[in-house]
Amino acid sequence: MIKFAIYGKGGIGKSTAACNISAALAAKGLKVMQIGCDPKADSTALLRNNKKIPTVLDTIREKGNEFALEDIVFDGFNTVKCVEAGGPVPGLGCAGRGIINALERLEALGAYEVYKPDVVIYDVLGDVVCGGFSMPMRKGFADKVFVLTSGEKMSRYAAGNICMAVENFKGRGYASLGGIILNRRNVKDEDALVNTLAADFETEVIGTIDRSEEIPLAEEKGVPLLSAYPDCLAAKQLEETAERIYRICGGE
Repeated sequence: MIKFAIYGKGGIGKSTAACNISAALAAKGLKVMQIGCDPKADSTALLRNNKKIPTVLDTIREKGNEFALEDIVFDGFNTVKCVEAGGPVPGLGCAGRGIINALERLEALGAYEVYKPDVVIYDVLGDVVCGGFSMPMRKGFADKVFVLTSGEKMSRYAAGNICMAVENFKGRGYASLGGIILNRRNVKDEDALVNTLAADFETEVIGTIDRSEEIPLAEEKGVPLLSAYPDCLAAKQLEETAERIYRICGGE
């Protein structure tokens, strides 16, 4: 089973990329599970026609421990299994701790044994890399971390913090850094800035996604770009990125 996490600053296009990577890998005939680790619980929206699903934490609050996998795991585009960790009641509790609870509950229910996915993708908010937000990096969850960024200063700053966290955890047997994905925002010297960031952490840019008018159009339709506009440049780039990630993680 291939397991990797995609981290990035909020609003950088991480969930859009994750959904399209899930869709591309599912199109190869692989069984894919995508787990959203963001309190907004919208990671899998493009795989579900923009329909939200019950989160693990909401289900725990509503039913305690008396629920089954079918209450929190839902089919999405190309039969991708969709899960949303969710977050605490606004103003109460810790979002990071919520991610820990959700992932531990999935394990306790035997989700990976029941669904037997070939690929598990954790889509993780990366503005803060502490506590539960680092959970997918831990041993037994993701084996590789891919960081999505643009050339914008704050996006690169967040990406640097994520890369640093991966490096710091590496000695504990946690996930290793698989590479950086550039989601272009057409800022000055963008490619050079992100390549420098990659070099600082002895990794490389493993995929690039150009700005595309088709991306927001596909989002309005509530489907992956690969479904709505399969022939556009950004769709091809996302397919190539998915294939590169798969190979880096040991797929053939």
